Amino acid sequence: MCLSTVYKDRMAPESILMKNVMRIDCKDGCIILTDLMERSVAIEGSLLTANLVDGYVIVEERVPA
Repeated sequence: MCLSTVYKDRMAPESILMKNVMRIDCKDGCIILTDLMERSVAIEGSLLTANLVDGYVIVEERVPA
């Protein structure tokens, strides 16, 4: 099973948005993260990179104007 840690903007401990992410959905400019316990978080932004072998994803959060 490939679980990932999702970071905001850069890979640093203080930038962790969610751990043990099993699913990532993109819909209408939002990234929806779902973890192993089926908890979900929605972030307005875009996917920068996803490395599923090393288990990390970096997203860029869009700040509303």
